[in-house]
Amino acid sequence: MVDADQTFVIVGGGLAGAKAAETLRAEGFTGRVILICDERDHPYERPPLSKGYLLGKEDRDSVFVHEPAWYARNDIELHLGQTVDAIDREVRTVRFGEDGTVVRYDKLLLATGAEPRRLDVPGTDLAGVHHLRRLSHAERLKGVLAALGRDNGHLVIAGAGWIGLEIAAAAREYGAEVTVVEPEPTPLHGALGPELGQIFTELHREHGVRFHFGARLTEIVGQDGMVLAARTDDGEEHPAHDILAAVGAAPRTALAEAAGLELADRAHGGGIAVDGRLRTSDPDIHAAGDVAAFPHPRYGTRLRVEHWANALNGGPAAARAMLGHDLTYDRVPYFFSDQYDLGMEYSGWAPPGTYDQVVIRGDAGKREFIAFWLKENRVLAGMNVNVWDVTEPVQQLIRSQAPVDTEALADPHVPLADVGSTRS
Repeated sequence: MVDADQTFVIVGGGLAGAKAAETLRAEGFTGRVILICDERDHPYERPPLSKGYLLGKEDRDSVFVHEPAWYARNDIELHLGQTVDAIDREVRTVRFGEDGTVVRYDKLLLATGAEPRRLDVPGTDLAGVHHLRRLSHAERLKGVLAALGRDNGHLVIAGAGWIGLEIAAAAREYGAEVTVVEPEPTPLHGALGPELGQIFTELHREHGVRFHFGARLTEIVGQDGMVLAARTDDGEEHPAHDILAAVGAAPRTALAEAAGLELADRAHGGGIAVDGRLRTSDPDIHAAGDVAAFPHPRYGTRLRVEHWANALNGGPAAARAMLGHDLTYDRVPYFFSDQYDLGMEYSGWAPPGTYDQVVIRGDAGKREFIAFWLKENRVLAGMNVNVWDVTEPVQQLIRSQAPVDTEALADPHVPLADVGSTRS
């Protein structure tokens, strides 16, 4: 069968899906490309939603992956505001949820992403309870933060992960009062461990954010449909005009599960299980982006990565695999964050329990440093804070898996390229 006779369907109109469609055309695929997006907005990138766009520093058009005319120009059949409610693997079809339209595919890519986890407490139906995942959420939240800043209002954020902290920073820039409730003893505990989490505690406290650690929200108190306060499981009550739930995201696997595709262990993040070529348990179906759990050769486990770079790189990798390219998806996970005057980039994977040492290179007190997480003198991950143009050498240390000289690693005068040349 020649390309022109084939139909490739992509379910999910985020960055991974849009970049997969772009890659299919860039690689010379001449068949039908159908991109199905359950939002009415054209595919967009998510980082600005909690950063520049939320702060009013980037305009709305800047978030889109391609200009609207690009899809027609490249013969991409874009279906906005549509969902897929069933996959029939035997005859290789997908069915649209709205009108029951059935489309046959030769290859199918699931890039369905993730959705915000909900607070399971009384009061979540009040008007002042918010999530941030979609462009429409960010548009609403911009207005909320501006009003809170103008009226000296108070925002309570449930969760001190990356989204929670970025929105805390944005809210303070608008002038809102902010309290962050977090069950762990530090922010970003699951991502950075206690050693580095404290740095973000101090950063936000300097900017007026109040933290309530070791507690969870148990109730949102309201009157006449409006939020008045948030109660925690240790008996505290925090005044609030609005609540942001930033308690993580869950992979959108319902479609894959209903189709009988293998899912990854929930203890390791869940998602759709794929192999090194991003193929699911059905060789004609691939998955990429937030929903895909892929085996990473460096870490010896499945990873499900909810970050921009994984969508940016995973979508094209899946597209090439769908075209028959021989590849292994083994990108080092990468993400970035901007909070106040702190900018950082993180490469690798080193949750608590996987490392035995943290090495600091530079001045943590001035927030100009690189942190490295090591196990048996091998670098698992690195985070550069207000230090730039080091991502490639940091990732090379991770990829090499070679023992490093920890004294050299901590010494800013020793080039990173030379750190792996001797053992400590």
